[in-house]
Amino acid sequence: MWRNIASNALTLFIVILIAAGGLVGWGQSQYVAEGALAEPICLRVERGSNMSAVSANLEARGAVSNARIFRIGADYTGKSDDLKAGSFLVPAGASMRDVVDIVTRSGQSTCGTEIVYRIGVISLGVQVRELDPVTNRYVEVAEFDRGAADVEAPAVYGEMLKRPDTRYRIGMAEGVTGWQGVGGRRTGDVMTGDVAAVPPEGRLAPDSYEVSVGDDRGDLLALMEARQTDRLEEAWRNRSEDLPIETPEEALILASIIEKETGVPEERGRVAAVFVNRLNQGMRLQTDPTVIYGITRGQGALGRGLRQSELRSETPYNTYVIDGLPPTPIANPGKASLEAAVNPEDSDFLFFVADGSGGHAFAKTLEEHNQNVAKWRAIETERNDQ
Repeated sequence: MWRNIASNALTLFIVILIAAGGLVGWGQSQYVAEGALAEPICLRVERGSNMSAVSANLEARGAVSNARIFRIGADYTGKSDDLKAGSFLVPAGASMRDVVDIVTRSGQSTCGTEIVYRIGVISLGVQVRELDPVTNRYVEVAEFDRGAADVEAPAVYGEMLKRPDTRYRIGMAEGVTGWQGVGGRRTGDVMTGDVAAVPPEGRLAPDSYEVSVGDDRGDLLALMEARQTDRLEEAWRNRSEDLPIETPEEALILASIIEKETGVPEERGRVAAVFVNRLNQGMRLQTDPTVIYGITRGQGALGRGLRQSELRSETPYNTYVIDGLPPTPIANPGKASLEAAVNPEDSDFLFFVADGSGGHAFAKTLEEHNQNVAKWRAIETERNDQ
């Protein structure tokens, strides 16, 4: 009898082991299998949260099929204690193993709220935006001009500043001067450190830069200078032959003038051709932005039209009077303008003037140019009469 009991007990034990093994195997397969999430979601993990709370949230949102398996898998792989606070983009079909990796990997938020400080030529905008996980595009929540004295920041801006998972970005537009760029960075609420001096004109790369709370402004400037140096060196290596410019610095100066003359991307190469053709023929550049820079030194907009006395005055930046290029860049040119300066379009154009549509009318002869000027003046007169 005892032998039968022992045999039955052993059999039951084996059955239990087999069942347990099957259960473990099933759990493992569930842990690594493709998830049921049909659309991406943005998962926010609060500071001080734990894997149990996260698993319950994920199960409730249909991102994991079984919260218990999720927790056991995180424990088994030793990642439960690595949970990070932040907002994380969980893609459609992500397995439980994928999700555990996402919320424990680096703590770098990949979705949620982002505050962008935009340094423009005439404004200092702040944009609060939220990433839509389905379209993977940001949706604007609020926007205001921080440079305007009579504009108050919306309440949502202050609220997002307090959230630990808010991301920050500083974007500097093409054509911003060094003085404007340094002043714009001082408007940020998250960076630290003082800027001792304005960098040399033209040496900051217009771009979008992600920053974190407590980052040093000087470090960001160094990054911007390094990026612009790399762009200039690359453009100079790939330059066309027989250019009337001899150094990378002259290319930077020419690129800055191109940047200030047109905001239409497809015109940059044509504007560059006009200036290159003029330099090749010994003609003066005769461009207003250089004259304006000589007056303002890049410290804000002129705010009025140029006077005849200013156009006749001999200054290092008055290209109506001096030959060749001004002594320094007049703004921070973007990559496209750098490339246009050293690879202009192949054309015979020597003149251009505004055409009333935001672009320019180009001409090969002075007679054609005068006709274009007359058309532009007629457009100006009609607009002023309205």
